[in-house]
Amino acid sequence: MSAVHVIPSGDETLELPVQVAGDGDEPPREKERVLLHMPIDVRNMSMIVIASLLGLYALRWAAEIVIPVLMGLLFSYALTPLVNGLVRVGVPRALGAAVVMIALVGGIGWGAWSLDDQANNLIESLPDAAQKLRDTLHPARRDPTPSTMDTVQKAAATLAQATDSTAKSTPGVAKVQIVKPSFNIQDYLFTGTMRAAEAAAQVLVVAFITYFLLAAGDTFRRKLARIAGPNFAKRKITVQALDEITEQIQRYLLVQLLTSVVVGIATALAFWALGFNNAAVWGVLAGVMNLIPYVGTALICGSSAIVALLQFGTLHMAVAVGSVSIVLHVVSGYMITPWLTSRTSRLNAVVVFIGVLAWGWLWGVWGLLLGTPILMALKAICDRVDDLKAIGELLGGSDKSGENGSGTVAS
Repeated sequence: MSAVHVIPSGDETLELPVQVAGDGDEPPREKERVLLHMPIDVRNMSMIVIASLLGLYALRWAAEIVIPVLMGLLFSYALTPLVNGLVRVGVPRALGAAVVMIALVGGIGWGAWSLDDQANNLIESLPDAAQKLRDTLHPARRDPTPSTMDTVQKAAATLAQATDSTAKSTPGVAKVQIVKPSFNIQDYLFTGTMRAAEAAAQVLVVAFITYFLLAAGDTFRRKLARIAGPNFAKRKITVQALDEITEQIQRYLLVQLLTSVVVGIATALAFWALGFNNAAVWGVLAGVMNLIPYVGTALICGSSAIVALLQFGTLHMAVAVGSVSIVLHVVSGYMITPWLTSRTSRLNAVVVFIGVLAWGWLWGVWGLLLGTPILMALKAICDRVDDLKAIGELLGGSDKSGENGSGTVAS
C-alpha cells in the first residue's frame, strides 16, 4: 500500500510517494540474481577436445612432412610478387619461377662465399673463447690456503681410497668397475654425415615445393574456389579468405624482412664502433637470428658476449657487446615487430605471443617461424565461417566493426 509524504520546501511543498507495508502486502524481497544460461552439449564438447588432441598428435607425428610443405608454402608467398612481375613482362610462369629460385640460391651462396674468411676466423676462435670464459669465471686462487670445499673434496677422495682398499682386501669379492665406452670417431662422423644429408634433403624438398607452387600460380586457388560449392556466394567468400591470407602473410614477411635488415645493419655498425672483429658476419647472423623469435635473440647475445670476452679479455667489454645485442633485439623483437605484426595481421599481440610459444613447443624452431603465419590463416578462415566467428573474434585485436570482412559462410 502507498502513501504520500509531504516535505516543506520554502513556499512549495514536495509530495513523494512512499511504499508502506500493510497487512495484506508482502514484505520487500531481496532482488533475485540473474543467471546467464549457456547450454553446453557435453558430447559435442568432448568430441571437440578429443579431435583437438588427436590433431596436435598428428601434427607432431607428421612434422617431417608437414613442416617442409608449410615452409615451401611460406617461401612461395614471399616470392610470388617477383614471379608475377616477370609474368607481366612476358616471361612464362614456369621459367620465371626457375629464374627466381636460381637467383635466390645464387644470392645465398654468394653471400656465404663472400663472408667465408670471416666466418672461418669466427669458428676457429670459439674453442679459445670457451676456455677464456672458463678461466674468467673460475680464476686460479693465489692464496695457497685450501678452501672449505677443497677440504671436503680431499676428505671424500680419502674415504673413497679407503673404501677401495677395503674392498680389495675382502676375500671372495670381485670388484666391478664400469668402463665408459671410448670415443669412436667413425660413429661420430657417420652420425654427423647422416644428419647433414637429412638436412640437405629437407632443404631440397622445400626448394622443390616452393618451385612447384610458384609455377602453379593460382591453380590451387581456383580449385579451392570450385571445391567450396556451386553457390557463387560461397565461392566469392572462399576467394576473399584466400586473398586475405595471401595479403597478410606477405605483409608479415615484409615486416620480418625489413626488421631483420635493420637489426643486422645496426648490429654490424654497433659492433664495428666497439672495435669488435668480424662485425659484418655478426650483422648477418643477427639479421638471420632475428627471424627466430626469442631463441635467436638468446643465441646471438650469448655467443657474441663469449667471443668478445676472448677478443678484449675483459668482462665489462663482453657485457657491453652482449648488452648492445640485447637492446637491439629487444627493441625489434619485443616492441616493433609484435606491434607491426598485430597491425598488419589484425591479430591480438597476446595471441601472437602465446601462439608462437605453443607452436614452438610443438615443432621447435620451425614452430617459432611458422606460428604467426598459421595464426593469420586461421584468423582469416574463422572470420568467414559462422560457426567459427567466435574463435576469430578471440584471435582478433581491437579492430573497428566491419573491418574483418563483410562475407561469412555457414559451415
